[in-house]
Amino acid sequence: MYDIGNYYNARSIGEAVDLLKEHPDARVISGGSDVLIKIREGKMAGTSLVSIRDIKEIQGVTLMDSGDLFIGAGTTFSHITNDPLIQQNIPVLGEAVDQVGGPQVRNIGTIGGNVCNGAVSADSAPTLFSLNAMLRIADGEGGRMVPIEMFYLGPGKVDLHTGDVLTHIVIPGKEYQGYHGHYIKYSMRDAMDIATLSCSVVSKINIEQNILEDVRITFGVAAPVPYRCKKTEEQIKGMPVGEELYALVEKLVREEIHPRDSWRASREFRVQIGGEIAKRALKRTIELAGGEK
Repeated sequence: MYDIGNYYNARSIGEAVDLLKEHPDARVISGGSDVLIKIREGKMAGTSLVSIRDIKEIQGVTLMDSGDLFIGAGTTFSHITNDPLIQQNIPVLGEAVDQVGGPQVRNIGTIGGNVCNGAVSADSAPTLFSLNAMLRIADGEGGRMVPIEMFYLGPGKVDLHTGDVLTHIVIPGKEYQGYHGHYIKYSMRDAMDIATLSCSVVSKINIEQNILEDVRITFGVAAPVPYRCKKTEEQIKGMPVGEELYALVEKLVREEIHPRDSWRASREFRVQIGGEIAKRALKRTIELAGGEK
């Protein structure tokens, strides 16, 4: 049984904003794969819900004339994985969200819920950080655009105010065009487990000169919020592609990340794994670009 206070079904973004302002203690629900579990466990017993599941304007993926990709917050993981625009332009995001839970969860869970949950283990987060995603938030007063790295405030805490609704995740064209990405999730089980550590690497390679022109490396579960290894990135940009580059990435990442001890894994284990999966992910992005095999 689910102890739900009241249930309101919004048919538009404006209606959702109004309902949330009218009922400031209500929570947004779409697929419900996170919220309903918390209600069933008693953590959110009696909570009122505002459903955005039927708002068509926040579903699907659109390629704008500018080259920017607009991903509706209500788009399910399965849709993202199989969407032609995602497969053509940022397949790394489809591959990442395809590792969320099992097929039932991926068919109902949404990328907006994954982001707004604020979980550092969210499979979409490292890739969205590496793609420098922007978040479009409606508030009934013109709204705002927030860089995703500014949105995560702490474990389970995000920059949403009363009446705010995340409507779209925007990937600017300049942040993915010419880039290739790869996501690696390390977990204790192969199926339906949250990440012990995860890493998403996006890179741009100058094939003719065999140079790493640009790179972004983001970890999940390596800090209280998704963590960009900006020190490592700056030190390896411009390096020739080869074993020296890979060895340095492995070393620098282990020096930069600061994961915690938990019952899932020790800090030392996560640090060791972190260097390895960052190296492997970078290698794969270079292969995808047509570089070293």
